[in-house]
Amino acid sequence: MLENCQRHHMLLGLGALTMVTILVLFVESRYAADGPRRREPQFVIEDNSTCWRNEKYTMVQECHPCSEFDIVSRSLGVCIHTHYKEVLRCQSGEIVTRSCDRVALIEQMNFLKFEVSCFVIGLLSYLVSYARDRVLSRRNYMRIERQLNRVQ
Repeated sequence: MLENCQRHHMLLGLGALTMVTILVLFVESRYAADGPRRREPQFVIEDNSTCWRNEKYTMVQECHPCSEFDIVSRSLGVCIHTHYKEVLRCQSGEIVTRSCDRVALIEQMNFLKFEVSCFVIGLLSYLVSYARDRVLSRRNYMRIERQLNRVQ
Protein backbone atom coordinates (compact mmCIF):
# COMPACT_ATOMS: atom_id res chain seq x y z
CA MET A 1 0.00 0.00 0.00
CA LEU A 2 2.81 2.42 0.82
CA GLU A 3 4.40 1.72 -2.56
CA ASN A 4 1.40 3.34 -4.24
CA CYS A 5 1.53 6.57 -2.20
CA GLN A 6 3.19 9.60 -3.70
CA ARG A 7 6.04 11.23 -1.85
CA HIS A 8 4.15 14.39 -0.89
CA HIS A 9 1.25 12.29 0.49
CA MET A 10 3.67 10.33 2.66
CA LEU A 11 5.31 13.52 3.92
CA LEU A 12 1.90 15.04 4.63
CA GLY A 13 0.88 11.93 6.61
CA LEU A 14 4.14 11.93 8.52
CA GLY A 15 3.73 15.61 9.35
CA ALA A 16 0.16 15.03 10.54
CA LEU A 17 1.25 12.16 12.77
CA THR A 18 4.06 14.30 14.20
CA MET A 19 1.65 17.15 14.96
CA VAL A 20 -0.83 14.80 16.64
CA THR A 21 1.98 13.32 18.75
CA ILE A 22 3.16 16.76 19.86
CA LEU A 23 -0.42 17.80 20.64
CA VAL A 24 -1.01 14.69 22.75
CA LEU A 25 2.25 15.22 24.66
CA PHE A 26 1.37 18.86 25.29
CA VAL A 27 -2.15 18.06 26.52
CA GLU A 28 -0.92 15.18 28.66
CA SER A 29 1.77 17.27 30.33
CA ARG A 30 -0.72 20.08 30.91
CA TYR A 31 -3.24 17.82 32.64
CA ALA A 32 -0.54 15.96 34.56
CA ALA A 33 0.68 19.29 35.96
CA ASP A 34 -2.86 20.24 37.04
CA GLY A 35 -3.59 16.83 38.58
CA PRO A 36 -2.86 15.72 42.12
CA ARG A 37 0.64 16.72 43.08
CA ARG A 38 1.62 13.80 45.20
CA ARG A 39 -0.13 10.63 46.15
CA GLU A 40 -0.21 10.08 49.88
CA PRO A 41 0.81 6.57 50.93
CA GLN A 42 -2.09 4.49 52.20
CA PHE A 43 -0.01 2.45 54.62
CA VAL A 44 1.18 3.18 58.14
CA ILE A 45 4.66 4.67 58.05
CA GLU A 46 5.80 4.64 61.68
CA ASP A 47 4.06 5.53 64.90
CA ASN A 48 6.17 8.53 65.94
CA SER A 49 7.24 9.96 62.59
CA THR A 50 4.34 12.09 61.44
CA CYS A 51 5.70 15.53 62.27
CA TRP A 52 6.05 16.25 58.55
CA ARG A 53 2.26 16.18 58.22
CA ASN A 54 1.71 18.93 60.81
CA GLU A 55 4.88 21.04 60.62
CA LYS A 56 7.04 22.61 57.97
CA TYR A 57 10.02 20.50 57.02
CA THR A 58 13.19 20.58 54.95
CA MET A 59 14.46 17.69 52.91
CA VAL A 60 17.81 16.36 54.15
CA GLN A 61 18.12 13.58 51.54
CA GLU A 62 16.15 13.20 48.32
CA CYS A 63 14.20 10.04 47.58
CA HIS A 64 16.70 7.19 47.17
CA PRO A 65 16.60 3.37 47.24
CA CYS A 66 16.79 1.57 50.57
CA SER A 67 19.76 -0.68 51.16
CA GLU A 68 19.28 -4.41 50.69
CA PHE A 69 19.87 -4.88 54.43
CA ASP A 70 17.04 -2.47 55.33
CA ILE A 71 14.63 -4.27 53.01
CA VAL A 72 15.49 -7.81 54.10
CA SER A 73 15.83 -7.14 57.83
CA ARG A 74 12.80 -4.82 57.93
CA SER A 75 14.75 -2.60 60.31
CA LEU A 76 13.26 0.51 58.72
CA GLY A 77 9.48 0.32 58.39
CA VAL A 78 9.46 2.81 55.53
CA CYS A 79 11.50 0.51 53.29
CA ILE A 80 9.01 -2.36 53.42
CA HIS A 81 6.39 -0.94 51.05
CA THR A 82 8.12 0.99 48.28
CA HIS A 83 11.83 0.18 48.88
CA TYR A 84 12.57 3.92 48.66
CA LYS A 85 13.05 6.46 51.44
CA GLU A 86 13.70 10.16 51.98
CA VAL A 87 15.03 11.89 55.08
CA LEU A 88 13.27 15.02 56.40
CA ARG A 89 14.02 17.49 59.18
CA CYS A 90 10.89 18.88 60.80
CA GLN A 91 10.73 22.41 62.15
CA SER A 92 10.87 21.00 65.70
CA GLY A 93 14.29 19.51 64.89
CA GLU A 94 13.16 15.91 64.63
CA ILE A 95 14.72 13.95 61.78
CA VAL A 96 12.25 11.62 60.12
CA THR A 97 12.53 8.98 57.41
CA ARG A 98 9.46 8.50 55.24
CA SER A 99 8.62 6.25 52.34
CA CYS A 100 8.48 7.76 48.86
CA ASP A 101 7.78 6.73 45.30
CA ARG A 102 10.48 5.68 42.87
CA VAL A 103 13.25 8.09 42.14
CA ALA A 104 12.47 10.29 39.14
CA LEU A 105 16.00 9.89 37.80
CA ILE A 106 15.67 6.11 37.74
CA GLU A 107 12.36 6.43 35.90
CA GLN A 108 13.94 8.82 33.39
CA MET A 109 16.86 6.44 32.82
CA ASN A 110 14.49 3.50 32.27
CA PHE A 111 12.50 5.56 29.79
CA LEU A 112 15.67 6.65 28.02
CA LYS A 113 16.82 3.01 27.75
CA PHE A 114 13.43 2.12 26.29
CA GLU A 115 13.62 4.95 23.75
CA VAL A 116 17.17 4.02 22.71
CA SER A 117 16.23 0.36 22.32
CA CYS A 118 13.21 1.34 20.18
CA PHE A 119 15.46 3.54 18.04
CA VAL A 120 18.03 0.76 17.59
CA ILE A 121 15.35 -1.79 16.69
CA GLY A 122 13.80 0.67 14.24
CA LEU A 123 17.17 1.43 12.67
CA LEU A 124 17.99 -2.26 12.32
CA SER A 125 14.58 -2.91 10.78
CA TYR A 126 15.15 -0.10 8.31
CA LEU A 127 18.59 -1.42 7.37
CA VAL A 128 17.29 -4.96 6.87
CA SER A 129 14.38 -3.78 4.72
CA TYR A 130 16.68 -1.47 2.74
CA ALA A 131 19.12 -4.32 2.10
CA ARG A 132 16.26 -6.61 1.10
CA ASP A 133 14.92 -3.95 -1.29
CA ARG A 134 18.35 -3.61 -2.88
CA VAL A 135 18.65 -7.38 -3.33
CA LEU A 136 15.21 -7.61 -4.90
CA SER A 137 15.88 -4.63 -7.18
CA ARG A 138 19.17 -6.19 -8.27
CA ARG A 139 17.45 -9.51 -9.00
CA ASN A 140 14.76 -7.74 -10.99
CA TYR A 141 17.37 -5.77 -12.93
CA MET A 142 19.31 -8.96 -13.71
CA ARG A 143 16.12 -10.75 -14.85
CA ILE A 144 15.22 -7.89 -17.17
CA GLU A 145 18.77 -7.80 -18.51
CA ARG A 146 18.66 -11.57 -19.25
CA GLN A 147 15.33 -11.19 -21.02
CA LEU A 148 16.68 -8.36 -23.16
CA ASN A 149 19.81 -10.40 -24.03
CA ARG A 150 17.64 -13.32 -25.18
CA VAL A 151 15.66 -11.08 -27.53
CA GLN A 152 18.73 -9.81 -29.37
